[in-house]
Amino acid sequence: MAQNGLVSVTIVTYNSGRFIKRCLESVLEQKYPLKEIIVIDNASTDGTLDILEPFEDRCQIRYNEENIGFAAAQNQAIALARGEWVLTLNPDVLLLSNFVQALVDAGQLDSHIGTVCGKLLTMSSHFEIPAQAVVDSTGIYFNPMLRHLDRGSQEVDNGHYLNYEFVFGATAAAALYRRAMIEDIAVDGEFFDSDFFVYREDADVAWRAQLMGWRCLYAPYARGYHVRKVLPGNRRALPPEINMHSVKNRFLMRIKNISPDLYWRNFLSITSRDALVVACCLLWEHSSLKALWFLGRNWKRVIAKRRLIQSRRRVDDAYMASWFQYAPVSKQAPKKLMRSRSAAART
Repeated sequence: MAQNGLVSVTIVTYNSGRFIKRCLESVLEQKYPLKEIIVIDNASTDGTLDILEPFEDRCQIRYNEENIGFAAAQNQAIALARGEWVLTLNPDVLLLSNFVQALVDAGQLDSHIGTVCGKLLTMSSHFEIPAQAVVDSTGIYFNPMLRHLDRGSQEVDNGHYLNYEFVFGATAAAALYRRAMIEDIAVDGEFFDSDFFVYREDADVAWRAQLMGWRCLYAPYARGYHVRKVLPGNRRALPPEINMHSVKNRFLMRIKNISPDLYWRNFLSITSRDALVVACCLLWEHSSLKALWFLGRNWKRVIAKRRLIQSRRRVDDAYMASWFQYAPVSKQAPKKLMRSRSAAART
């Protein structure tokens, strides 16, 4: 049974020795008093285990014998969690001390808010904060080609993104999820789809949550820093395995969640992007052909998930279509949230 007010911070590590100590210290220094920390290590071999050992008296740590993937390991942590809220956190994130409090305060303003995200800024892989603040994410959005992108990514932070707004979803690098939503949108007992293994699992959750009537609120006074390793322009620098999962998960996410109406509204954009992705796999990125093989082998299971998700849908086609635009979409939050802005600024 979930404990009211408790925030369960769930972190998955895999060869995260460079980051995890600073990340955990920033969580332990949070002003919000009601929190538990759960770390799942996916068979790290880089010394992460030695770094985690001194934290065992303050965190609940589980050591997996194999790398089961980010999605499955997060589900493992969520199953252990007791909180009314679950904060998924990447080990390469550094939180300012009021981050958790600001997210919880925002989430408690409306029971239909299932996800809350803050403003993440970029930092170097050495946890160095640049003199010029640059935005990493203020939520995620989808364009008509079904690409999901981080709102504000790589923009100089010049004082914008200061309003409470509803956005499509949150990056799981630092996303606060309501327990009631986790249980409501889970499919076959899974919040994150373990078929994704890694990458895009947060966009899949966001899409599923929107279909089932939950909202994601951007809270501007929850701030932290993130080391961003995956950007749209650096695909060639990524390991082949990551690129394969990216291709696989693009199609998994769409098969499960898209409606015929949304597909036909964006037919040309979707089809042109699909043709480009498949052509690249056939001509150059041969390692990603395994993604198409996976879809073929698991088609029946994926379609069964789709049927379940679509049967529980609570919003209409026009609402969903309104989110898929080439410019990032956000929707103004109610006035009571705007009024809370001044109170948050004083804390």
